[in-house]
Amino acid sequence: MHEHDEKTCTCHHVHHKPDTSEIKSGELDPGSKSLADALRVSFNLLKLIIAVLVVVFIASAFFTVNADEQAIVLRLGKIRGVGEQRILGPGWHLALVPFDQVIKMPVGKVQAMNIDSFWYYQTDEEKMGQKGMAGPTLNPIRDGYCLTRNDGTTGQSNTDYNIIHAKYRLTYKIADAERFFKNVWVSTPPRGQTYGDVLNESVSPLLQNLTSDAVVSTMVTFSIDEAILSNADISKKVQSRLQDKLDSISSGIKIEGFQLTQSTWPRQVDDAFVASIKASQESERIVTQSRGYAENILNEAGGPVAQQIVDELLKPALDAQQTELLWDQLAGSAQQEIANAGAYRTSVVENAKASARYLQAILPEYVKRPTLVLQKIYQDTVETVLEGADEKIVVEPSNGKNRELRIQVNRDPKAKPKAAQTQTGN
Repeated sequence: MHEHDEKTCTCHHVHHKPDTSEIKSGELDPGSKSLADALRVSFNLLKLIIAVLVVVFIASAFFTVNADEQAIVLRLGKIRGVGEQRILGPGWHLALVPFDQVIKMPVGKVQAMNIDSFWYYQTDEEKMGQKGMAGPTLNPIRDGYCLTRNDGTTGQSNTDYNIIHAKYRLTYKIADAERFFKNVWVSTPPRGQTYGDVLNESVSPLLQNLTSDAVVSTMVTFSIDEAILSNADISKKVQSRLQDKLDSISSGIKIEGFQLTQSTWPRQVDDAFVASIKASQESERIVTQSRGYAENILNEAGGPVAQQIVDELLKPALDAQQTELLWDQLAGSAQQEIANAGAYRTSVVENAKASARYLQAILPEYVKRPTLVLQKIYQDTVETVLEGADEKIVVEPSNGKNRELRIQVNRDPKAKPKAAQTQTGN
């Protein structure tokens, strides 16, 4: 049996410390008790804070993309995902906040901007609607303007240019979020704002420059009259040129619309342009009036289809039968003239036939007695002429002596011609 002496014994023993958890609270002094309670509360509060932070971390990892937006996620500066997964559509998505940066782009929202760089300089009062005074000449440093080709009516087509002031309105949207992010710089939005809030401010310089190039290269192909009248082809061609420029740099921007909203000639030549416009309007009025008059005359002469018939008659390949059919389709006064011409033709033909029969009838007598026949024809002709004369004056032969003959024409103004007397009698 081993007797244990704490002072001399070298045996190894495990000494168990008392478990504080087994110590009853009533056995702790007040200070230790307060310290234990404070530690317990602090530990529970720390667990609550950690739990809240975990919830906040998990919640912040989720983000939403609206219906008119697309998003890309940058992980350490590179776009996350492969293929179509690089572009996130509307809905809920997950991102690792410390490592990922979410960029939302308003791809469905149409943005608008005004192009005023081709308009003349205006003071603040003029912009408010007050009429200003133009300087003696255009100032190319302050005044914006554009060149148009010269009108062909001057005889100097494509050799000179005219000046015009114009305003435009451009509408666009982001069609490809990835190309737009890669190739178009957009400033980082301040805290509390999105890329949509700073989009116009960042993209405007690019669109202003490209639009100006498209406008300049397009306007020189149109006349100043076409520009003043806001020809729709101008807007279409500028929009097409601008879209080609944006596509060439893979901007991801799609032009939705481009309109020429306002245009005018230089204010320094306002009086000359007003006079020119009045003259042009008067010319158009006279031309329109003349065309209407010509149409009325043509309709009265040949009916509603007169112009079509005339166009057909001018064709060189028509034969006599086709021409006759076309003439028969005419109405109005032309048809009456055609009828009169037909009657006259019939009369001439019948008279010619009657004369031919008469000559054939007297031909045997003429062969036998030509002089007598000619005298008879002459006598019959004289009788026919004298029967239709209103007055007859017979002058006897002078037998070689000089004789003065004086005739008073229409001696009695009241005397009616024989033809008139015959009509009155009828």
